[in-house]
Amino acid sequence: MLARGTQVLFTVVPDLLDHLRATYGPHSEVGYDEHVELVRTVPLLVLDDLGTESATAWAREKLYQIVNHRYNLALPTIITSNRALEHLDQRIVSRMHQHAFAGEILRIAAADYRRAGRDERPA
Repeated sequence: MLARGTQVLFTVVPDLLDHLRATYGPHSEVGYDEHVELVRTVPLLVLDDLGTESATAWAREKLYQIVNHRYNLALPTIITSNRALEHLDQRIVSRMHQHAFAGEILRIAAADYRRAGRDERPA
């Protein structure tokens, strides 16, 4: 997508929520509305590690608002998670399953690459 000149935003979900919270601070250079509007309308959004964020009511609501807005506008969104779907916010999962959203869920059965090689290290 980048090679085609499409604007892409890749963000790790906990980091995204931290950035949104920080926009409420008095020293923030970017306002909340400006930041969330970018996330809601960027031509391609990649949300990495959904389900690793603190599951506060505020976090669940903000994530749902972002995904739902993108769903309503049929904007492509890629969501990665190593959590089972039943452990994610079901409002978001419901958007992932909607045919109108052209959703496709791919399950990748592979070892965690971050753990590769750990067992071979000397103690």
